[in-house]
Amino acid sequence: MKALTKTDFNFPGQKSVYHGKVRDVYNINGEKLVMVATDRISAFDVVLPEGIPYKGQMLNQIAAKFLDATTDICPNWKLATPDPMVTVGVLCEGFPVEMIVRGYLCGSAWRTYKSGVREICGVKLPDGMRENQKFPEPIVTPTTKAEMGLHDEDISKEEILKQGLATPEEYAILEKYTLALFKRGTEIAAERGLILVDTKYEFGKHNGTIYLMDEIHTPDSSRYFYSEGYQERFEKGEPQKQLSKEFVREWLMENGFQGKDGQKVPEMTPAIVQSISDRYIELFENITGEKFVKEDTSNIAERIEKNVMNFLTK
Repeated sequence: MKALTKTDFNFPGQKSVYHGKVRDVYNINGEKLVMVATDRISAFDVVLPEGIPYKGQMLNQIAAKFLDATTDICPNWKLATPDPMVTVGVLCEGFPVEMIVRGYLCGSAWRTYKSGVREICGVKLPDGMRENQKFPEPIVTPTTKAEMGLHDEDISKEEILKQGLATPEEYAILEKYTLALFKRGTEIAAERGLILVDTKYEFGKHNGTIYLMDEIHTPDSSRYFYSEGYQERFEKGEPQKQLSKEFVREWLMENGFQGKDGQKVPEMTPAIVQSISDRYIELFENITGEKFVKEDTSNIAERIEKNVMNFLTK
């Protein structure tokens, strides 16, 4: 099994390329983006040294499926998926914030709450909540969108407006779309015996209209629990059975890595890489309800180049 960890394409009309933590984004004529979901994996804002076979394909196909399933809620950037690892879409000017929505108290929000903090991103939280407890209503807890290598920071609606990162009218639309998308994602997850716990959305503007961008409801951008046994585990104070990238973070933490200065990423042996790939396949099949079909990985870059060129030149 081969993994694609870097790309260096030169497509017709290419103006620039941006290498993100996981995706490589090619700007075509300032009009379209060719977004390649690589097999890189990041945790604690650090790109890990080994790629995970099939991860990019899985993420791209999940995102494409959910983008198609939410077009009635808001416009999105997707035009086509010419390759299993590629989405081509409309170039938008992104808002420099990520809209994070949480249905349950867990992950970083729980860690913050447990330390005694009772307000996250301007949202006040009641005393006496427990880990993995459902909020009465989902809460929106945005973060700044940090440059490569820096950590995203929590930010409140008030601060977003004060800094001019969005106008009051724009923010109202971002929040409305965020909650509506989360509701749809929650409904789809429930059909699969899953709980959509929290997720993030990115938005941008194209010709004055706000579009949903990037990935949506993937295990990299979202956290899922299995519905079965949730209540029982919660009442006993036991960890929930998760469908998310959290298992990678937990493995890193167990091995003394949390992305802090001076910490070293533990060795990613072939067995570890294989186990992560297997877990991602499990995620894909549970989230989509479809069997995962592995694409030929003998020469991924060549396959992508051919498929994208065919799309751009037709």
